[in-house]
This record gives sequence, structure tokens and C-alpha cells, in this order.
Amino acid sequence: MKFLPLLWAGLWRKRARTIFTLLSIVVAFVLFGMLQGVNAVFNNALNASAVDRLNVVSSISFTESLPFGYLSQIESLPGVAGVAYQSWFGTYYQDPKNFLFSFPLDPARFFPLYPELKLSKEELAALVRTRTGAVIGRELAKKYGWKIGNRVTLHSVIWTQTNGSSDWDFDIVGIYDAPNDPNQAASFFFNYSYFDEARSFGKGTVGWYIVKVKDPQQAMQVAAAIDKRFANSADETKTQTEKEFAQSFIKQQGDINFIVTSILGAVFFTLLFLTGNTMMQSVRERVPELAVLKTLGFTDFAVVALILGEALILCLVAALLGLAIAAGIFPALKSIIGEARLPADVVTSGLGVAVLLALFTGLPPAWRTTRLSIIDALAGR
Repeated sequence: MKFLPLLWAGLWRKRARTIFTLLSIVVAFVLFGMLQGVNAVFNNALNASAVDRLNVVSSISFTESLPFGYLSQIESLPGVAGVAYQSWFGTYYQDPKNFLFSFPLDPARFFPLYPELKLSKEELAALVRTRTGAVIGRELAKKYGWKIGNRVTLHSVIWTQTNGSSDWDFDIVGIYDAPNDPNQAASFFFNYSYFDEARSFGKGTVGWYIVKVKDPQQAMQVAAAIDKRFANSADETKTQTEKEFAQSFIKQQGDINFIVTSILGAVFFTLLFLTGNTMMQSVRERVPELAVLKTLGFTDFAVVALILGEALILCLVAALLGLAIAAGIFPALKSIIGEARLPADVVTSGLGVAVLLALFTGLPPAWRTTRLSIIDALAGR
């Protein structure tokens, strides 16, 4: 602690330069926290995917439908424990900004395949017997203040009814929970029979099939068998694990990981030069002072440690401020990504990046001081 005043004095020798450098690093780590936070949420969701579920989609495109008749053929394959189906509904509530993840499905088939989604038997029975019934996630209910018994109207940007309307009416008959991952409690599920009967096109088709396998270790063999069954047909399939399916679904919106990596790479490449130049200039201006420290008995190692200490303090303080700001802003993204807190691993990795930044920018000028000649430095040469 006795060297802290020296570190502090070195940092604030040029107050304006230190403040602007600090602010630049803070902004960089705000971006790091926000972008890596979003990326981490998506990756965590992918990693939580079940290993015993497969998704069967059209080999042409995720947006292409599959015949309903594939259901019985998939069920008959060895290793298959259960089959359900869904379609992408593409809806919003009242305003296009209020986008909803909504899916028509067969509740009797779907919920047994997703034990992580908790819905009471009474509410499941109500969904089955109510033609326009729907069940919603707990988080969705909180967001819009919906309750069981409410009637809501959703606007689909894809599907029109036979009467020409794109507005679909639903009666909320249940609210499901996802105790292990609240992010999964933000969807809107309703009866496929209502959807298929009322839509003006695409009748008798489904968006994709969900297949539960008896043995997760045989998942790839089952996937191959499904695709082989429909090879050379008018509607060939592509069967993926749930994780692969989720990845391809996210990439419909763009390669999030590549975008985040590219932006952060550009930001920190620029920051590396900015901070490095600041440290080089700071050491250059203090050559006589460093020479005095050496005459007072400071070893080369001690002088290097002082300079690296300044870089570490500057980068870590700025990183903590930036990550704290990002943590404060992150809850505003809850309506988009479903997560209200900045993941802890993002904070940890951010601090690790700050240490690396300090080492890369502080070590070169610090190492130069080991070759410093006391006589030349004091003489101003």
C-alpha cells in the first residue's frame, strides 16, 4: 500500500489525458457488457437445449412447410418416443413493437415432450377442449397483465384467415411456468386445429416436427433415419438436434456471435493503440523522475511494477465503471431477449480483458525503463 501514492500521482500527472483515456475505456466496456451480454444470453439458451429432442424441418428452408402426413411415418420409426409439431405464427399485440413468440400446436402431444414447462392438468384440459384457447408463459402474463379468462387479439404478419382478416382472437385458459429458465416462460401457445381450420392457405401442413428419442445417444441415428425416410420425396427433410435448430433459427436474424466479435474486435483494436500511446507518452515524459527512483534504490522490477500498476488501475477502474453502466442498462433489453440481468460470466470475462489490455499497453513502455541509463536520463539525453 505504501506505493499507492506513487501510482496515483503517476496516473493524474496529466489529469485531462487520464480522464479522456478513462472515458474511452469506459465506453468500450459498456459496449462489451451490452453486446457480450446479449451474446451470452443466446448461447446460454442454446446450451440449455435438450439432448433427447430433434427438430425436423424442410431441407429447402425453415420457412417451408411439411405435410401433416409425415407425423405417423416419423412415429413408426425405431427409437422414437414421441412426436409433436408446431408452426411459426409471426404475431404482435396491438403494436408491431410488441412482438410475440407464438406457436400453434397440439397440446396433448407438445407438453409431454417438454417437462420443463409446467402447466396444470386442469389448464391443459381447458386448452384441449377450448377451440380458441391459448396458454401463455408467466413472464408474458406479467408483461401485459394478462390473466386466465382474458380474450386477446393478435395480429399475424404471415397468416390470414379465410375471412381475409389477419387478426386472430384467443381466450387465455392457462399460464405455464419454466422454473429452471424464466426466459422460456414468454411464449404464446394455442390449438393447431383452430389455426389450420381458420387459415386461408397452407392447410394440412406443419412448420416443423419435434421428435423425442428414447435414447439420447441414438439421436443422430434417428435423425438420419428420418431424413432417409423422406429422401427423394417432394418434401425432403433436414433433422437437427434442438441446439442446432435453435442456432439456425437465430441465424435467420443474423450471425449474432460474428457480429458481436467483429464490433468488439474493432473497438478493442482501436483502444489498444489509444491506451498504448497514452502509456508510452506518460512514461516518456517521466524519464527523469524514473531515473530518480532508480537512484533512490528502486530496482528495475519495482519500476516496471509501478508502471504496470498504473495501467492495471486505469483499465480495471474503467472496466468496472463500464460494466456497471452496462448492468444498469441491460434490464431495458428484457422485452427483447427475456433476460433482466447482465450474466456474471460477462463481468468476469470483462475484467479479464481489462487485465490483458493493461498488460499489452503497459508492458512495452515499462520494459523500456529496464534499459534506462540514470546518467543519460538525468542529463536529459
